[in-house]
Amino acid sequence: MIKQRTLTKPVHATGIGLHSGNKVTIALNPAPINTGIVFHRVDLSPMVVIPARADLVKDTTLCTGLVDEQGHRIATVEHLLSAVAALGLDNLIVEVDAPEIPIMDGSSSPFVFLLQSAGIQEQSALKRFIQIKQTVRVEADEGKWAELRPNPAGFKIDFAIDFQHPAIAGRNQSISMDFDSLKFVKELSRARTFCFLHDVEFMQAHNLALGGSLDNAIVLDDYRIMNDDGLRYEDEFVRHKVLDAIGDLCLTGHSILGHLCAYKSGHALNNMLARQLLATPEAYEVVTFDDEAAEVPMTYSQPIQAF
Repeated sequence: MIKQRTLTKPVHATGIGLHSGNKVTIALNPAPINTGIVFHRVDLSPMVVIPARADLVKDTTLCTGLVDEQGHRIATVEHLLSAVAALGLDNLIVEVDAPEIPIMDGSSSPFVFLLQSAGIQEQSALKRFIQIKQTVRVEADEGKWAELRPNPAGFKIDFAIDFQHPAIAGRNQSISMDFDSLKFVKELSRARTFCFLHDVEFMQAHNLALGGSLDNAIVLDDYRIMNDDGLRYEDEFVRHKVLDAIGDLCLTGHSILGHLCAYKSGHALNNMLARQLLATPEAYEVVTFDDEAAEVPMTYSQPIQAF
């Protein structure tokens, strides 16, 4: 039997917004059953509620950004949502006093730590999963593609990137793993976003990515990694792309039982895949597991220390 999950108590954090460079404060709060993940823009009057839904993604430049019908935005949601998905949270209210979630250190690890610090509790309703029944595939330019295949035994990931940069090309650029929360915390959560120095200089000259720095991203010049502390994983680049994909697919509304296969996929293609799945009702079904004697395909660990 797998039940829905929320937090035991609220928890707060402050960080820097990737786009604005301004201080951003968030509060992660428990929520009733069947609430889902929702963002509350508490800096607006009246407060604006933006649900975490794939159809609200309107911006995939540098991050995943949601925009409601009135034009209210909440950006950089993917790293928090990746942690939410990894810990099996179904119901959460995220209060934020800015149009973006703080970038923190560019990974999901600070959010994992916050969620675990708050504590996780099971709720009275059964957790719902999206079980893939037929393969759904999307493609883009430069040979990019992503698909979800049936895999009722759990959530499996095969992901590959292809960067010819000297600091990346000599490293492993593919990964295959069976997903669970403990593996996410140990093997994915600390993988940081990465970018190229010439792109950063261009964006900041145009008042974009004003909060980006070596403190919250791996930055590469034409030849090398500029961060003094190097990488956290030998293949941190592909691991972060997987982290992003998990967060982007969280916008389907439920944990996925299936096999994610992707090549050179990013936020835009991840969102295309989520939308295509939801637009193809014959390709999936929503299932629950209410038989205590039955073997369940995915389990979530109790709160554990992230560091």
